[in-house]
Amino acid sequence: MEQQDRYIRFDWAVKRLLRQKANFGVLEGFLTVLLGEDVKIIELLESESNQQTIDDKFNRVDIKARNSKDEIIIVEIQNTRELYYLERILYGVAKAITEHISLGERYYEVKKIYSISILYFDIGKGDDYLYHGQNSFTGVHTGDHLEVTTKEKDALVRKLPAEIFPEYFLIRVNEFNKAAVTPLEEWIEYLKTGCIRPDTKAPGLGEARKKLIYYNMSPAERHAYDEHLSAIMIQNDVLDGAKLEGRMEGRMEGRMEGRAEGRAEGRMEGHAEGRTEGRAEGLMEGKIEIAKNLKLKGLDIGTIHEVTGLSSEEILKL
Repeated sequence: MEQQDRYIRFDWAVKRLLRQKANFGVLEGFLTVLLGEDVKIIELLESESNQQTIDDKFNRVDIKARNSKDEIIIVEIQNTRELYYLERILYGVAKAITEHISLGERYYEVKKIYSISILYFDIGKGDDYLYHGQNSFTGVHTGDHLEVTTKEKDALVRKLPAEIFPEYFLIRVNEFNKAAVTPLEEWIEYLKTGCIRPDTKAPGLGEARKKLIYYNMSPAERHAYDEHLSAIMIQNDVLDGAKLEGRMEGRMEGRMEGRAEGRAEGRMEGHAEGRTEGRAEGLMEGKIEIAKNLKLKGLDIGTIHEVTGLSSEEILKL
């Protein structure tokens, strides 16, 4: 790959470069493709209450924009890994709503919120790489959708709750495994790989090819970016290790409980031994499978030994 073909990952760009007004075109293209309508950014919204922690301002971006219906909308982009991520989304949306309405304004000044989560981690089970959710009120017995009628400017206006309540987009970047055909797929491909096609026509990606080139950064910026990528790898390894430790502890607890139940039920010694041997074999098979996966990820022998308990000789044979 030639130098000019290496592009900065979106999660880093949105923290640093895309906050500059001159680069709004990249974000506008992304939002236009995702929301299916023209979106123009008015400003990025910052406030002291935005920053719950020192790094919070770089993990959450609030965008004030105008859509094709000439409505003002607030777009919240989050891309950080957290244990209670759904709760974080809800908290972020609540903050976005309350922070961007002035004290004393009437409720109709509340802006529509789009919450967009770019997930570089596994949030759960699902077959798709893009999920969309919005509020609606459905009749318990009839199944119809409630339509709210309000009076505005001496006229009756009918609105669906979905036109007012927040909408949520969850982009599971790592689950995208197909050839990119549509503009949306090209964007997801870039989010995952950092690659942008030379002939792309997707809104925003053409501008990204010009403005998000890795080698256009200063040496200090490139160093910070490389450290960011290293931190992501370390974070993923730590979390994978925590998951593994939890699984292994669960197996151990299962073995202990099984033995206790066997003694309590007064089962035959031979049968208990057979069960124990079976569990031991299953545990060893699990360790071997995990060690193979860690080797594929490039972890060193010492780390794999610490995680699985297998000897260096056993690991080398895999």
